[in-house]
Amino acid sequence: MPTKLTAKDANAYLNAAFGADPARHVITQMEDGVAVVRLVANESHLRPGGYISGPTQMSLADTAAYFAVMTYTGLEPMTVTSNLNINFLRPCIGEVVICRAEVMKIGHALAVMDVDIRIEGAEKASSHAVVTYAIPRKT
Repeated sequence: MPTKLTAKDANAYLNAAFGADPARHVITQMEDGVAVVRLVANESHLRPGGYISGPTQMSLADTAAYFAVMTYTGLEPMTVTSNLNINFLRPCIGEVVICRAEVMKIGHALAVMDVDIRIEGAEKASSHAVVTYAIPRKT
């Protein structure tokens, strides 16, 4: 069984791999098959009208899915996105965005995650994504 990755470990990995950035999203929860990412939005994340941009939402979905896989595999940096399909359901307007990814199926080669993105405290999701990750083969 792989070593479980904690939210603290995941954030340390992000900072080491990409440099510390206060504008980056933060992993707040990791448990079996689930990862939650939180983003305090700033001007770099917004479209006119205060909308959280599509690329920002896709980045959140991808990050949450990446770490949801690692709740099963442990740290596997070469786990890569195979597919990301996102539906923008309603405007994403607010200061704090929460993204929750849950593993729907995991096999030897692929993992499929269900991802919801919403403004913190909102009842309904702003976006919904299905993300597939390719898992590196053990040699």
